[in-house]
Amino acid sequence: MSIKITRLFDFAYYQLEKNAELNIFNSKVDSKWVATTTKEYLEQANKISRALLHLGVKPNDKIAVVTSNNRVEWSILDIAILQIGAINVPLYPTIASKDYEYIINHSDAVLCFVSDKDLYDKVAVIKESTKLKDIYTFDTLKSISSWKSLLKLGENTKNQIEVDLLKSKVISSNLATIIYTSGTTGTPKGVMLSHKNIVENTLVSAKALDFEAHKYKVLSYLPVCHIFERFALYYYQMMGFEIYFAESIDKLGDNLKEVQPHFIPVVPRLLEKIYDKIADKGSQLKGLKRLLFYWSIDLGKRYEPYQKNGWWYHFQLNIAQKLVFSKWREALGGNIKFLVSGSAPLQPILIKLFTAAGIPIYEGYGMTETSPGISINDFRNNGFKIGTVGKAWPTVEIKLSEEGEIRIKNGCMFKGYFKAPDITAEVFDEAGYFKTA
Repeated sequence: MSIKITRLFDFAYYQLEKNAELNIFNSKVDSKWVATTTKEYLEQANKISRALLHLGVKPNDKIAVVTSNNRVEWSILDIAILQIGAINVPLYPTIASKDYEYIINHSDAVLCFVSDKDLYDKVAVIKESTKLKDIYTFDTLKSISSWKSLLKLGENTKNQIEVDLLKSKVISSNLATIIYTSGTTGTPKGVMLSHKNIVENTLVSAKALDFEAHKYKVLSYLPVCHIFERFALYYYQMMGFEIYFAESIDKLGDNLKEVQPHFIPVVPRLLEKIYDKIADKGSQLKGLKRLLFYWSIDLGKRYEPYQKNGWWYHFQLNIAQKLVFSKWREALGGNIKFLVSGSAPLQPILIKLFTAAGIPIYEGYGMTETSPGISINDFRNNGFKIGTVGKAWPTVEIKLSEEGEIRIKNGCMFKGYFKAPDITAEVFDEAGYFKTA
């Protein structure tokens, strides 16, 4: 009987039932890609859960997690925390020590996990000013509590029965994570999201993205502390995609060519950088190659979907795709089916250019408070309209206030701001709609 997904860790167990030997996570180790199967993933998650219980972690305890790059340990730890009823508090690696101090204190975090020595030093400086019992590193470092020591501690299976009992008690409405975002005052606000919030958003997104299960490879590189990438990782697990973790943003180009993924989420700044690099190379071309490049760019800028430009335009575009735009696709690995852009508005001209190049871009709209998706553009039913973020998902209600502010209501709406009932009350109107401004 197939597992019903109602809690975030159910995504992994659902995939365990479907394909235990799937190479669900792939990490670069000593210049080679090393796979972690679904079975190994959950075996390690249960070890970490048992270790956390040995350390005295209880349901509703908060655990802070910060990593420089996306890596398999983050997802293992996420499952380990959530299935014992504790709460994952992800942090950005780029913030200052004083910000770590504020968030760790505000969230009442009892443990902190960091990826490496640099992040350990940033958190260790403020540890005595917090309630942290310890700081663990994913990397093995001398005289510092490590990931390996926790795996060793969790080898004893005697308390697995307690893990299973706590797991059975977690319900969909339970708080799963607190994601801190900067407010207009600069003071971070803790967005409380339940299992139900993110699960429902992931399930409706799966219908909108319309991918087949167990068919594709993806590359994970956007910060997992951001709800966009985190939701994506749950979606990938549910779909049984092979997830590859990029080594770093600097090596993203190399990793794209190695992995040849079928899908990556993007943010506007990345697409702008990619295009700037392409344009710079084009400007250095000479003679016929230069003429072909700028002719293709001009065609791309005039792109309209659904053959609106007529047969002659598309006859020319087909030539441009073979001679020029094929190199764009090769730079992204050669297999990209489409890109989903979020987190900020994207220039319509870039959507035209990349889509004309055979790399469709679907722009979406969402917020941390909405778990995150609200709407997305795609090609089905003539719904692809450049310069828009598509239609609202079926579960989303949208209205405009008298001032033109977008207001939203759906099942994915956050539970409120942590320790801030007054601010929470202010962002909802009398009818329960969230004020997005």
